[in-house]
Amino acid sequence: MTPHVIVVGLGFGDEGKGAVVDALCARGPVTAVVRFNGGAQAAHNVVVDGRHHTFSQYGSGTLAGVPTHLSQHVLVEPIALATETRALAALGVPDPLTLLTAHADALLTTPLHIAANRAREDARGADRHGSCGKGIGETAWYSLLAGARPGSVVEHQEVLGVPGSAPTVGDCLRPRLLRQKLDTLARFYEPLIGDGTHVDDLIHLYTAFADAVRIVDGDHVGLLADTGRLVFEGAQGVLLDETHGFHPHTTWSTTTPRNALTLLSGRPSRVVGVTRTYHTRHGAGPFPTEDPALDRPELHNDTGPYQGAWRTGHFDAVLFRHALARARPDALAVTHRDGPAGMVATAYKTSTGRITTLPLGTDTTFLNQCTPELEPLSPDWFDRLDLPIDIEGHGPNRTSYTVRTPASA
Repeated sequence: MTPHVIVVGLGFGDEGKGAVVDALCARGPVTAVVRFNGGAQAAHNVVVDGRHHTFSQYGSGTLAGVPTHLSQHVLVEPIALATETRALAALGVPDPLTLLTAHADALLTTPLHIAANRAREDARGADRHGSCGKGIGETAWYSLLAGARPGSVVEHQEVLGVPGSAPTVGDCLRPRLLRQKLDTLARFYEPLIGDGTHVDDLIHLYTAFADAVRIVDGDHVGLLADTGRLVFEGAQGVLLDETHGFHPHTTWSTTTPRNALTLLSGRPSRVVGVTRTYHTRHGAGPFPTEDPALDRPELHNDTGPYQGAWRTGHFDAVLFRHALARARPDALAVTHRDGPAGMVATAYKTSTGRITTLPLGTDTTFLNQCTPELEPLSPDWFDRLDLPIDIEGHGPNRTSYTVRTPASA
């Protein structure tokens, strides 16, 4: 049986997952791209025939005509989705919303979550976590508050009001219930963001969203998987994982293949881990091999108002091994192979000696105190690994990507 493909990032995000998904979908046949984590903070760049789009909630197979399913593990932001829909239509994608399904149990990200997220990040000042400011962490946090009381602390954040049930995509089909949830949400966040949000406007927007998008329930991924081959598109990277990353500079999301494997319920799959030939990071957080002098021009990545500066460093084999051990990919996708020869950190010097793998429980403080040992990165470094390279990228365009394995492999 043809295995489904799970695409995960092995860095701090921005590895090239979107271009890899697009290349797989262009090679085809693919029944659907399934998003299985994250939300509107994803920024996956795809360039096809002179058209460029930064995919956020739509799957990166859209320019190849492949439908998208937003699973119950995705945080859906309908206002941003409407903006992305218009952008795709302007690129010539006919009726983009007809290519989209969303699971009823997916959490809904609202302007209230976004405002709260930005208020918290602004209050941190120089100690920012590197949030994208898209409300992702706040959406996930609020969903954990059932039964919490004002003054209690959940995931290191104080509960300031009386929480209710978290709004979901399915609630957009039930305006009365949605209003109750949004009213409670607005009151909950008043101590943090004030009372400027108009719930009536949100009800109108979200009911329009429910009219335009097919909302599904049950084991929809299972139905799709039994129809044809699926490509699961991960967001962010393993080094930002809520469990395996380095707090507090992590995402409120499972970036490993775990959610995708759960959705597949034992169906055959192949996990493809995506890495650049050098490491990058957006915003705050530890970055042992960072080198501001490293010349790696970026066409589609820049400083974000909340996320922070775009940072570049040498390839880090120590962090790479950490990501491999958590993602356990069956194969690799290596992007940016057209870049100039670089360096690789094969080990770290620490206060307790030289290490080549991170000790259990490594945190941000430890990483910040490590000094990388650098040596030239040979052109065949990735080819000498025990993992096959399924996909290679030698530039930003779809034509620059090579899928080595047959589509039915």
